[in-house]
Amino acid sequence: MNLPTPIHDWNQTPAAAIQLQRQLAARIIESPLPRAARLAAGGDVAFNSEGDRLIAAWVVWDIAAHTIVETAFAHQNVTFPYVPGLLSFREAPALIEAARLLSREPDVFILDGHGKSHPRRFGLACHVGLFLDRPAIGCAKSRLCGQHREPGSRAGGSCRLVVDGETLGRVVRTREGAKPIYISIGHRMVLANAVSVTRRCCMGYRMPEPTRQAHLLVTRLRTELF
Repeated sequence: MNLPTPIHDWNQTPAAAIQLQRQLAARIIESPLPRAARLAAGGDVAFNSEGDRLIAAWVVWDIAAHTIVETAFAHQNVTFPYVPGLLSFREAPALIEAARLLSREPDVFILDGHGKSHPRRFGLACHVGLFLDRPAIGCAKSRLCGQHREPGSRAGGSCRLVVDGETLGRVVRTREGAKPIYISIGHRMVLANAVSVTRRCCMGYRMPEPTRQAHLLVTRLRTELF
């Protein structure tokens, strides 16, 4: 897959990374998807036991056919420390490299992490989406910031995720009895698109199938490669 020119280098201090997030957040585009998504690429990463290597993978999922059509992965050294709110500076470089290896063109990329539901409105899905310049969704398992009420207990129950008075995401229960997930836009879509695509990708598990399959893939590859 052909990618745009990189928007910055990854050799950043945590302080510089925070400033960069604030600057890049203004470049996120919120506009409706031009057509219904058919191929959704789910991305996830896994680290080795020492925490100095990681593997990133994409699983391209055909939403209508409920099948995997392609996978790609890349593994790299970890070059950025663990700092809350700066996850993308650890994980995004390998995810972007793995995306470069895809031969198919996904309609949307779903990240196991936050998008705009981030203290600086620039989570992993925003960072990756901006680098790829493709539609991206943040689909996280836990809250990073903001407030919300408890969504309905049945599958489909949802409520707003509000950060400083602004709705930046949707808290959705995708499976009865399971904890909800946190959906927000990454790039080139609106929140209604992000929620709709994520729901269409859910196959009875808590997480949408593209990212669930990506998690299974990186878990297996971690054992094989590390």
